[in-house]
Amino acid sequence: MNTHSPDHDKVNASCCGHRHGKQPAEPQRFTRLENHGSAKAFRIATMDCSAEESEIRRVLEPIADIRSLSFQLGARTLLIDAPAEVIPLAVAAIRKAGFEPEEISAPRSDSNSSGIYDGAGQGLSSGILRLALALIFALSAESLSFFAPETQLWKISGMAVAAIGIWLAGLGTYKKGIAALRHRRLNINALMTVAVTGAFLIGQWAEAAMVMALYAIAELIESHAVDRARNAIKGLLELAPETAEIRRTGGNWELVPAKEVPLGAIVRIKPGERVALDGTVTAGASAINQAPVTGESIPVEKTVGDPVFAGTINESGSLEFEVTAVASDSTLARIIHAVEQAQGSRAPTQRFVDKFAAVYTPIVFVVALTVALAGPLFFDWTWLQAIYKALVLLVIACPCALVISTPVTVVSGLAAAARQGILIKGGTYLEQARKLKAVALDKTGTITAGKPVLVEWAVISPVLPKDDVAVLAASLASRSDHPVSQAITLGLSLPTHEVDAFEALPGRGVKGVLESEEYVLGNHRLIDERKQCSAELEALLKIHEEAGRTVTLLASNAGVLALFAVADTIKPSSRAAILDLRALGVTPVMLTGDNNATAQTIGRQAGIEDVRGNLLPEDKLLAIQEMQTHYGLTGMTGDGINDAPALAQADIGFAMGAAGTDVAMEAADVVIMNDELPRIATTVALSRKTHAILWQNISFAIGIKVVFFYLAIFAGATMWMAVFADMGASLLVVANGLRLLRTGRKASARPETVDVLAGYEQSAN
Repeated sequence: MNTHSPDHDKVNASCCGHRHGKQPAEPQRFTRLENHGSAKAFRIATMDCSAEESEIRRVLEPIADIRSLSFQLGARTLLIDAPAEVIPLAVAAIRKAGFEPEEISAPRSDSNSSGIYDGAGQGLSSGILRLALALIFALSAESLSFFAPETQLWKISGMAVAAIGIWLAGLGTYKKGIAALRHRRLNINALMTVAVTGAFLIGQWAEAAMVMALYAIAELIESHAVDRARNAIKGLLELAPETAEIRRTGGNWELVPAKEVPLGAIVRIKPGERVALDGTVTAGASAINQAPVTGESIPVEKTVGDPVFAGTINESGSLEFEVTAVASDSTLARIIHAVEQAQGSRAPTQRFVDKFAAVYTPIVFVVALTVALAGPLFFDWTWLQAIYKALVLLVIACPCALVISTPVTVVSGLAAAARQGILIKGGTYLEQARKLKAVALDKTGTITAGKPVLVEWAVISPVLPKDDVAVLAASLASRSDHPVSQAITLGLSLPTHEVDAFEALPGRGVKGVLESEEYVLGNHRLIDERKQCSAELEALLKIHEEAGRTVTLLASNAGVLALFAVADTIKPSSRAAILDLRALGVTPVMLTGDNNATAQTIGRQAGIEDVRGNLLPEDKLLAIQEMQTHYGLTGMTGDGINDAPALAQADIGFAMGAAGTDVAMEAADVVIMNDELPRIATTVALSRKTHAILWQNISFAIGIKVVFFYLAIFAGATMWMAVFADMGASLLVVANGLRLLRTGRKASARPETVDVLAGYEQSAN
């Protein structure tokens, strides 16, 4: 019921539609990778990074009638939505570009049966033998080059050994490189193809073989390291057991696959077992470790009527629960899909790096060509020396470290957040959060516990007996799911009557007809609009409001009949959360539909100076606009269902307590699964740390290339040095990005509050 506050008004607006205050680069709504209609899903094993995604997009652009392309780099999958007759053309174009798409069934959400993660690490084991042989042949070529007699036979033998080593290590690189050159694209593979081939032709065949072997080995190690970040969410798939024990007709218990359990089934879990599905407890009591889903490190007591989530751990007693979501639609499944979708999106820094690399690579190619042609004319170089220096430049020029540094870091940040119950819908919001200057906070359920209780009620006009007044109020309140209404219903605990012509009054209350007379149950604003306030009533309301209570009034056309005072207390963590935000330089502002006196009381308790009460949904929207003008980048924190206009207007919307709520997961840019306000500051701190690592990686990748450019031209750097510098830089930036998954150091503003990765270890175990 909407008795007095828009904090929980059901606003008929989609938060996933047009966003007034922002235009994010990535879509707001998460979609699963599904084959629907003529769409086809493909696995592309060599689609390792955004550079290859960009290549595939370019080769598919000329093909008409392709409706959409959906990439998921973490799973190396591509969904092509196009008419059936166009799909073969798209596949042929991808193959022509040097990739091998393999059609797969649509990844399923209820299990890993689709195998979207099956290849995460297979590349390392399957390629070791081939690359070991390539390294042996490369070393043999080097030995022949150093120790074999200077005869034509030994030279030809050495070249043959080197060619075998190059073929073993670089066949895939050559395929993609030649395809890129044929299409006039200068990418990493094209540069390595030209460099190794050129070195071989000018007589540096042993070095060419060793460079290709080292490059391929480093690529494989790097790919494995990158998979650690991309598949950090893979562990969530293993949290929910594959079977569940359900009660059959007649009372017998049977173990069945979790994906076959229907809605409404009764499931039993024993102490120490993991919960297989979402549900509501129907029998028993126990403590549940919810860290894998919400990031909470302390087990939560569960009893009849409480929700349980798939993937959580039953610590003590036995429980029975009724299934409320099938395996494919559980909270855990939605978390997995949310992070997968976020990993597939591109952050602003990543888009910048991709554009930079697309320009940088051709420029370096031109520089290398200039060195090869102009070097002998302006310096005391032979033609072979000039060509060799140019080839070294091509190896150094590979933008691998630069391109790979961003997605690894972003995906690590997204996975680290998800491990502790913070779902960030893409790198865009992970990067933007660091810029927040102010955060608007909804009161009910965000700063406060959201579970108000009826503390006092009194009859104002003795027109009806007190018991009759109570029944009228309980009947109207029972028709609404507003927390204040629920508090009144629970506090009165009386039988209710049927309400005719029931109607919600957004931001004001409800009305309905009982026993042929119309009654309203609403807030001070509603009664004032009905011109039913008196001086005595105003004085009484002021007393309750100054005490921080929310007052709801029951009235008929004759006047106000009764007053109901409900109190809501702030969460224990709210004050610490506000201090964290202030320490990070973020200004907290409370927006609420409650009266100003109540709002100010709650604001003082939480430590918020800027408190704005008596706000309707449209008022909150205007407040966000004003904050954006005054402070700059502004976030809005609400429940993801209500406060829709304000959430849409904000630069970043945070949904609180969304475990099990579909609409909340789709409404906001960041979803805080455990309903804890300190996670807002955690998100900002994680964003800042991610940004710092991003630019550390970019600066290092560019810096190492500048140094080796100089060494290649003026200090005689070799191809060995070039490949070690390039691939060494790649591995270092990957390792640096993975620090977001490993670190356990404090990252919040105050040491006694939440770590950025607090709960990561618990959820990973």
